[in-house]
Amino acid sequence: MSPFQVIILGFLLVILLGSFLLMLPVATQNRHPTPFIDALFTSTSAVCVTGLVIHDTATYWSQFGQFVIIVLIQIGGLGVVTVAGAFAILSGRRIGLMQRSAMQEAIAAPKVGGVVRLIWFILRVSLIVEFIGAALLFPAFAADFGIVKGLWFAFFHSISAFCNAGFDLLGIREPFSSLTSYAANPVVPIVIALLIIIGGIGFLTWEDIRCNHFHIRKYRMQTKVILSVTGILIFLPTLYFFFFEFADAPVGERVLLSFFQAVTPRTAGFNTADLTSMSETGQSMITILMLIGGSPGSTAGGMKTTTIAVLLANVIAVFRRTENPHFFKRRISAETVSRASTILIMYLVLFLTGGFILSRLEGIPALVSLFETASAIGTVGLSLGITPELSTISHMVLIVLMFFGRVGGLTLIYATLSNMRNSNARLPQERITVG
Repeated sequence: MSPFQVIILGFLLVILLGSFLLMLPVATQNRHPTPFIDALFTSTSAVCVTGLVIHDTATYWSQFGQFVIIVLIQIGGLGVVTVAGAFAILSGRRIGLMQRSAMQEAIAAPKVGGVVRLIWFILRVSLIVEFIGAALLFPAFAADFGIVKGLWFAFFHSISAFCNAGFDLLGIREPFSSLTSYAANPVVPIVIALLIIIGGIGFLTWEDIRCNHFHIRKYRMQTKVILSVTGILIFLPTLYFFFFEFADAPVGERVLLSFFQAVTPRTAGFNTADLTSMSETGQSMITILMLIGGSPGSTAGGMKTTTIAVLLANVIAVFRRTENPHFFKRRISAETVSRASTILIMYLVLFLTGGFILSRLEGIPALVSLFETASAIGTVGLSLGITPELSTISHMVLIVLMFFGRVGGLTLIYATLSNMRNSNARLPQERITVG
């Protein structure tokens, strides 16, 4: 099998295994078996680090079920191939070229060489960051839920935030309430937001920072693009939310609300504000952020920040009538621009098609259904509260979108067309007018 087929098969197997575990009576609080479609939806959402749920995680699933979910989140966040590779290394098995190629594609590494070392770096960074996040969250949760439950809550939410999953256990206060009860608490929203950002900018970015420290000129061009675009996509939405969405809140809480709602749509799924009370403009901005998503080689989904950056650079190049787009005095290849355009079209087609199907099947407004499909394909997990009420067909549509968003459109295409031969023949060229 090609590396792309290995990645897809790995995700499918983990999703199915998680579904069967969640169907067990011991996985629910009432000890009743869960219907397959509900278990499949939850398992897909966890492995694809989305966060959309049919049942409230805290009140429906038992501790066993919650443990299964957080393990699925950890596997999905790091990547199925990455986790499998780590186990192979720990068992002393020799990693062949085929396995190294699969690892390279899974973590978006620039080359096969050094991929095993990079896997170790990813595991170390993930465990260290998750432990630090849990330690910072523990005092707040321990004060509210006791030491034992507070420790479990701290680790669960730290892993869920770092993996950009959006699953939470705070429904014991009010089902599907996410982090709204901590909106005025400065510790929990800031720690969760930082974990989201750290997981969302990508492991290759962190390796570049580790190697070059604060010598920004030595950073790879991709690292500079990711950090720049991420900063802009946090700063500008924060300003909008602060001035137009949360005017009734005190200034300090207003800053926290604005900052957190700017971070979480790419692609975490937590929320500290009632999204249904936001204006349509605010909900539309969140929809756009969900489609953009995080960065390549990260725990996040979506089209990726680099895709949007390449497309914008190409637009600027067209306006300036220059031959190639560029960043930081580095030229972007035509192949990269073509890939970015393909990804954009694929995401838009699936996003709009899924939204229209949900709107027609369920009889809900188009904006609400598009918000839901953007959340699914961007592997975000934010919802306007319609997920539990949707029909089985709509749930299947969301499952497909979540899987597509996590695995990636190009991965699916390359896996399907891996055995097709490329022809070197070139057809005659003729001009066509556009625009």
